[in-house]
Amino acid sequence: ARYLRRMDDAARPAGLPPFAEVESNFAFLDDWEDRYRYLIELGRLMGEFPDASRTAANKVQGCASQVWMPPRQARGLLGEPHLIVRGDSDALIVRGLVALLVSLASGLPPEEVAAMDIQQKLAGLGLDQHLTPQRSNGLASMVTRLKAQAAAAACASSRQVAATRRAQKRRP
Repeated sequence: ARYLRRMDDAARPAGLPPFAEVESNFAFLDDWEDRYRYLIELGRLMGEFPDASRTAANKVQGCASQVWMPPRQARGLLGEPHLIVRGDSDALIVRGLVALLVSLASGLPPEEVAAMDIQQKLAGLGLDQHLTPQRSNGLASMVTRLKAQAAAAACASSRQVAATRRAQKRRP
């Protein structure tokens, strides 16, 4: 578990806090104006997003704003897969919503992200009651895309593990 925490930290952009810290900060802020400012600040903490990743293939469908979330994976020291979640938007608050997903899921094994109830975790922040319907729909589209990317990565990873095991059994 200690190694996974370090992988989580390494997979997030420098300065972007872990999700537990985001939850704590949201609880501390009483006013939704302050929470929106904090959400915008989280988006700024993600740093630059490469122009080369702003492609049609990486674009999230179903968002009123433009949102890009390219799928990426990394391997830990033992070869286990972890998602590297990155994204960007042309809207400040939406970029902050992307930062929430990055903070929540980046560095985790794809199986864990695929099985996670992301909407429930985000509901704990109270977003479902304070986002406009358009932003709520866009966030749902981002979550759907993230979970689909995680499921695809988990499936690919399990196929790779099975192929490796079969190859090892064939060796004398």
